[in-house]
Amino acid sequence: MFEVGIKAHFSAAHHLRGYPGSCAACHGHNWEIEVFVRGSELDETGILVDFRVLKDRVKEALAEIDHCDLNQVDAFRTANPTSENIAAYLYRELACRLNTDRHRVARVSVHETPETVSTYWE
Repeated sequence: MFEVGIKAHFSAAHHLRGYPGSCAACHGHNWEIEVFVRGSELDETGILVDFRVLKDRVKEALAEIDHCDLNQVDAFRTANPTSENIAAYLYRELACRLNTDRHRVARVSVHETPETVSTYWE
């Protein structure tokens, strides 16, 4: 089994509805994400998934949430835009864009700060 991954980042504002603290107010983060793809078969050049393809698909998914108020994004109109929910959202978005017969998105990690991380996988 092989696993490859990349790091990327996006910036956005959000607020956590129902949160009993300062995160209930609108504020922003510079999130870092990690995306991992897993599979057992390499292509004829010895590659699981081209890093360029992986970066392009991640860039497309992030374009939908970069530099915006996450609470205004359809996916987060009812679900709080927590790091956990952002990781699940990106996992699903990237699975649609990247999964093939040879490889699948394995997990997505979202770092709200350098000291914190939330990871989603199925």
